[in-house]
Amino acid sequence: MRTIRRYAVLPAFFALVALVLIAKPAQSAPVDGDNGVEVSGGFSHAQGSDSGNLNLDLLYGRYLTPGWELGIRQALNYNFIDDATDSWVATTAPFVAYNFHFNDRVIPFLGVGAGLAWNDRDVSGLLSPMGGVKIFLTDQTYLGLRYRYEWFFNSLKRADNNSDDGNHVGTIGIGFVWGGARKTTN
Repeated sequence: MRTIRRYAVLPAFFALVALVLIAKPAQSAPVDGDNGVEVSGGFSHAQGSDSGNLNLDLLYGRYLTPGWELGIRQALNYNFIDDATDSWVATTAPFVAYNFHFNDRVIPFLGVGAGLAWNDRDVSGLLSPMGGVKIFLTDQTYLGLRYRYEWFFNSLKRADNNSDDGNHVGTIGIGFVWGGARKTTN
């Protein structure tokens, strides 16, 4: 596996900041009856080794009100381990979240999910507190920055047969909302 240098991440970070700063202000907060999907991911790489981690999330939510959202998240966390067997954990977790509407462009949220986590060795229950922010770039498209902690009820066995208490997961993604009772401007 080719080593990724620390400075290789800087251009992507600056492009992300530029995208947020130059985006057209949107009047776009979620409304009653909106549906939402988000695709997100994250990657880490241990400097000086061939070990790293890749996580991918697919999320669907339904806004019961502009604040309350019910949904389900499917995620995969894959660990590339130098000189050892790779390991993975998949999760499926229904969630409830509250979106705070301080303005129509930047929507912070807090929530919790509960579901199942599994890999090729074990299955466990999952509790997953989460938080983040949705930064709307257009009326219906947003940049999602998320963090969650995944706590496993029965620790999943890792490739090295040590137990794991849980995962810290941070992701960046793109989301889209549609279908709600939006007001039209003339």
